[in-house]
Amino acid sequence: MDYERTLQNATPAALTGSVVEVVGLTATAADFPAPVGALAEITSPSGDAIEAEVVGFSDAGAVLYPLKSIAGVRRGCRVRLKRTQRQIRVGANLLGRVVNAHARCIDGKPHPFLTDRTPLERDAPEPIDRPRILQPLSTGVRSIDGMLTCGRGQRLGIFAGSGVGKSVLLGMMAQHTAADVNVICLVGERGREVNDFIERDLGPHGLAKSIVVVATSNEPALMRLQAASAATAIAEWFRDQGKDVLLLVDSVTRTAMANREIGLAAGEPPTNRGYPPSTFSLLPRLVERAGRNKLGSITAFYSVLVEGDDENEPIADTMRGLLDGHVWLSRKLAGEGHYPAIDLLQSISRLMSEVAGKQEQQSAIALRRLLAAYRENEDLITIGAYRKGSNRTVDAALALRDEINGFLRQTRDEHSPLETTIQALNALGARAAAALGTQPTPVAPIVTTAAPIAAPTTTV
Repeated sequence: MDYERTLQNATPAALTGSVVEVVGLTATAADFPAPVGALAEITSPSGDAIEAEVVGFSDAGAVLYPLKSIAGVRRGCRVRLKRTQRQIRVGANLLGRVVNAHARCIDGKPHPFLTDRTPLERDAPEPIDRPRILQPLSTGVRSIDGMLTCGRGQRLGIFAGSGVGKSVLLGMMAQHTAADVNVICLVGERGREVNDFIERDLGPHGLAKSIVVVATSNEPALMRLQAASAATAIAEWFRDQGKDVLLLVDSVTRTAMANREIGLAAGEPPTNRGYPPSTFSLLPRLVERAGRNKLGSITAFYSVLVEGDDENEPIADTMRGLLDGHVWLSRKLAGEGHYPAIDLLQSISRLMSEVAGKQEQQSAIALRRLLAAYRENEDLITIGAYRKGSNRTVDAALALRDEINGFLRQTRDEHSPLETTIQALNALGARAAAALGTQPTPVAPIVTTAAPIAAPTTTV
């Protein structure tokens, strides 16, 4: 039945048209009634074939956005339909490889033999088909596993400005996670940084169980936009094989910027900070594809590049409402050499109460109290105006500050299993509770000596 439906909805492959207009980065093809999302091919006068995607329509014809430079295209160039639905080849043989937004290997090695295909765009699982998230997933990063415990199938955001350690944190998670497969998407990165991330942050051990999808900043906006969709499609395929997948997208902001470039070129009206309406419908479609289904799980971390360190810029604000938690990276902590530079007082995991034990939650709350007390009184402590004994919570924060920082700091190559992290957190939480005086004290049983009850008397 699926094959019959596909044949009924298919557009004839012999469909052709011709270029009648080129405006900016788009070309318009007349007599070319291909559907939106179809892949076409423009033949330039030199004989080169330029792939392009149908992104809209106008009175003149179909609007095409090329996947590479449109230089050399002129009026009358032939346009031919290649495919009406975008699919990519996937399989376990992609592990350890670096691919582009079309899932084609770009690491200089032979392309592996892949028998399976998956659509580039898929619908998210139905809400009723999503099992509850009840099991934690170890990332190998103490500050996340202990203070922001995430579950298998949870979606979190890493919010930060530029240069505060997002890529290093993603590399640490990819190296040390307990997930079966990593799918890492690098969108809009500088070309030099790709090899740096693979060789320095990811390492051979991390790469062995990872697939890296790359679309650098010099590639067309359509390639940058589709990189996130391709990474999600690959993760979905492994999830449907029963695997627990860790999906890392760096960054969703550059994906939104690529969509803004395409939308404005296609004639969409600009709205908040120039983003067209399609951007704010793209983000939930992308994010909702991750999560659990009845076969496996996709635990996703989306890095959000906060422009100008503005916490309320439109992409950050939208993503906060879509995700199951957020991890904020602090420029101040990074400047102090505190890595990973996670600001725990601004970060939250909305599923920690579901996947973490009660003792672990109590320990995390105790450490948060101490961190908050120190931050509140940091100015007084710095200038020496605080006197010991004035506030018990501040005294405890000062006494345990070095131990707390030692727990939260972690080098790039240091691996901390989830069990070890929980043991260290609970031990630190017990010391914090003792310093705060919040440890429960045993209550002796109350013994009462009651007089014997007199027998009732009957009066006649």
